[in-house]
Amino acid sequence: MVSHIGTQTIETDRLILRKFKYEDNQDMLDYWISDSNIQFLYYEPIYASYDEVKKLLDNYISSYENMDYYRWAIIEEDSNFCIGQIAFFLMDTDNHFGEIEFCIGTKFQKRGYGTEATKAIIDFGFNQIDLHKIQICHDENNLASKSLIEKCNLRYEGTLRDYFFVNGKYLDRLYYSILKEEYIL
Repeated sequence: MVSHIGTQTIETDRLILRKFKYEDNQDMLDYWISDSNIQFLYYEPIYASYDEVKKLLDNYISSYENMDYYRWAIIEEDSNFCIGQIAFFLMDTDNHFGEIEFCIGTKFQKRGYGTEATKAIIDFGFNQIDLHKIQICHDENNLASKSLIEKCNLRYEGTLRDYFFVNGKYLDRLYYSILKEEYIL
């Protein structure tokens, strides 16, 4: 049975995953949320002003009252910068699964931070929330996400054909998952 405990701080070798704070707004704007290349990869809007980011943070921060809400700011421990975000953006309590979304700012990519953060919340999902299954997806062109997913030992499940319509073109959505019984730390 799923045991919701809300977003908790998680520390890894190089990262701190924690609840968002209003003080994260500058880092968010500087490193990822205003970057069209980053936001496009997971079909989120581009935020260009403090007011826009504050509204988003209002939503994130007020949602922490819900024990089934899981969204983390990814903090690089050495710099204390908010370099991205990761979440169980879909939580299906009845069927005991969660779906992950993530982003890492361009300046901080290719350092293994996304993999490190994803492995941490997979562990949290299985060992703290008691999920049965964790899934993640990417569009067919996002090869960096595909690589990260494979490093986290998720198995390819299937493709939802022509799922996204972006810039006048249909793109497939590829799904991967891992079951608790398959999970090895």
